[in-house]
Amino acid sequence: MMDYLLVKWIHVLSSTLLFGTGLGIAYFCWTAHRGGDARVIAATAKQVVVADALFTAPAVLVQFGTGLWLMHRLGIGFDPYWIRAALVLFVLVGACWLPVVWLQWRAARLARHAVETGGALPAEYFRLMRWWFALGWPAFISVLAIFWLMVAKPG
Repeated sequence: MMDYLLVKWIHVLSSTLLFGTGLGIAYFCWTAHRGGDARVIAATAKQVVVADALFTAPAVLVQFGTGLWLMHRLGIGFDPYWIRAALVLFVLVGACWLPVVWLQWRAARLARHAVETGGALPAEYFRLMRWWFALGWPAFISVLAIFWLMVAKPG
């Protein structure tokens, strides 16, 4: 029984880390972007890329692994609607997050280049950030829906 509780605790903890890091990254990226200072954007984007590598990516892997382990341990399988819906949403979140990682990395490079050359942020930077913002919403809403599915376990 202890191994189940430990894995469940790790699953909940990693979901908290995943959601909190995602929300924090979004906040810092957005506020840096809104300020418009290439130096602030470059410094923030650099840290965001590191945070995604250190926290978000491992939390995603832990979520998936512990989720599958818990399903197996409880003998749930893939039949319940809430499991299938959560997995579909998990894939949707990943489909949004992977491009966002590239967008953040590319935006950081563009901002760093603007700082190094003393130039303005290029139009490409703003285009990337529009995509970043657009992809963030379905990911954020999907994570909230996954939380609801995990708690409510509907039909």
